[in-house]
Amino acid sequence: MNSDVIANNRAELAGTIISPFALSHELYGEKFYTTEVRAKRLSDSEDVIPIIVSERVLDVKKDYSGSYVHIEGQFRSYNEKHGAKTKLVLMLMAKKLEPFEDGKLINNIFLDGFVCKKPIYRVTPLGKEIADVLLAVNRTHGKSDYIPCVCWGSNAKAAGEYAVGDRISINGRIQSRNYEKKTEDGSVENHVAYEVSVGKLVKIEQE
Repeated sequence: MNSDVIANNRAELAGTIISPFALSHELYGEKFYTTEVRAKRLSDSEDVIPIIVSERVLDVKKDYSGSYVHIEGQFRSYNEKHGAKTKLVLMLMAKKLEPFEDGKLINNIFLDGFVCKKPIYRVTPLGKEIADVLLAVNRTHGKSDYIPCVCWGSNAKAAGEYAVGDRISINGRIQSRNYEKKTEDGSVENHVAYEVSVGKLVKIEQE
């Protein structure tokens, strides 16, 4: 596997597994399983991050619920069809998962990719600057992961100037965010979004 492709999407997370592994899919005879990890923030709030792992990484038949673990891997995206609509599904692909010292907070991600949609810059009524960036991160076999990123303050102002095709690197953390969505019949549905909260943002000049 190309080491450059591996290096452009690196994530590290520590948290508590909150559910048994469930079979997701099988690819070329290799089975993949999903679970969720609860990761606390310094602010005492928490993120619940979906995890996907191969049966070759660890014994998925064992129930790890309640275990505090350390995970190294990549933040991946998948297209999931719902009728005529397609939903972007995000998961942390665990390349390594092992028991960890309880209580130590880790949630880091590094991405190197390309802006694939004009960033949306805005200022909230309270004066906070925010920018949404959709980053395409190359993977092997000609595939890419599409990762939503949220920038704040001076990072948001810089991101608002980026154009489609610009290459940028990001350091941040993976977060979950609850929100409500109004349906066509007027009812309200609860949803969870997964994204990268950007701490450091750098534009990479291309030759």
